[in-house]
Amino acid sequence: MDVKGVTGRSVVITGAGGGIGAATAALFEEAGATVARWDLAAPTVPVGGFALAVDVTDRQSVEQAFAATTDAIGTVSVLVHTAGVLRAGSALTEDNNDWDACMAVNATGTMNVAREAARRFVAAGAGVITAVGSNAASTPRTNMAAYGASKAAATAYMRSLGLEIAPHGIRCNIISPGSTDTPMLRGMWDGTDQSAGVIAGDADAYRLGIPLGRLAQPGDIAATALFLSSDAARHITMHDLRVDGGATLDM
Repeated sequence: MDVKGVTGRSVVITGAGGGIGAATAALFEEAGATVARWDLAAPTVPVGGFALAVDVTDRQSVEQAFAATTDAIGTVSVLVHTAGVLRAGSALTEDNNDWDACMAVNATGTMNVAREAARRFVAAGAGVITAVGSNAASTPRTNMAAYGASKAAATAYMRSLGLEIAPHGIRCNIISPGSTDTPMLRGMWDGTDQSAGVIAGDADAYRLGIPLGRLAQPGDIAATALFLSSDAARHITMHDLRVDGGATLDM
């Protein structure tokens, strides 16, 4: 398929080793983009593809990865940042290591990647940045304080970055998914399929259900990233687009 503003472009997708990132990489390649897949361990790529091992918490690693990617596939003009971690635990007793991990990857990692991309896009005079956040950034979740706080920090940073680079014609948006059927979500379960409970919600845990009656699939988030990166969204920036089946009641 030909997607104006994406087809023929060089694209970086972080967290591309699985889940939302892998689905996004595949969809962008289908749209005719040349994709660099980044993850902590270099992802498997299609024949002729390009992948790098990148630690988003390490600024030098990110800078070197952008340079290597440019050498390999040309000037990057689209970034979709999906890399993230989830550590669950009570706000009262949460392990400090879990807090540190969420902040390092979800908040600082977003800043490292988005800022380096923005610098390059401003210099080139073109570019689009999209980061995958979470609806937990705006709606409290029991046992997810560190994760929610880290995603809220990333969202605030992305909006401020978007404001600063808008005069240069660079767009910067956030996608906030709800429960999405990925290894990250299933890793919170006890080995059984708990999707029905997630969809129904849990009043005792103050957890809202999903009005559309289904978990999101990685492809749902990938399609949103493709839209925001395309010329169809050319007048959208600093926007936080929730893709959660109505779970946060659009609040």
